[in-house]
Amino acid sequence: MFENSPFPMKPEQFAEMFKSADLTKMMEKMKVPGFDAAALAESQKKNMDALMEANKAAAAGYQDLFKKQIAIFEETMAEARTRLAEFDMSKMTPETAQASAEVTRAAYEKAIAHMTELATAAKDANSAAFEVVSARMKESLAELQDMAAKAAK
Repeated sequence: MFENSPFPMKPEQFAEMFKSADLTKMMEKMKVPGFDAAALAESQKKNMDALMEANKAAAAGYQDLFKKQIAIFEETMAEARTRLAEFDMSKMTPETAQASAEVTRAAYEKAIAHMTELATAAKDANSAAFEVVSARMKESLAELQDMAAKAAK
């Protein structure tokens, strides 16, 4: 069902499973006095839409994160190959050892900077998804309170 995807599930396909059940018609048949089944169904549709949007935001963020990881890995491997090709133990002097230590220190600092960048990208992807869901949860609670107030009248 979710072939050709870098992720195990696409949000649109997940939501499609719920659309086929047509919950609105099922709830309308229940005929609970004072209960607006259409409004509840619309609210739940908005919830699913928000989850889809959040999943899309997270997926886009993680795709960007993955691309950055690949670029960093390729850059690191290219630098390592260059350093290994230049390394000659027979020509090692205190000065070249010091220079090698400086190169190693710079590589370490660069790796830490890359890890920080990747962590920030992951945090941003999660924050974007959370904001979408959080906003919808607030709206959904307000809608439910409104429905409950109308049903109590």
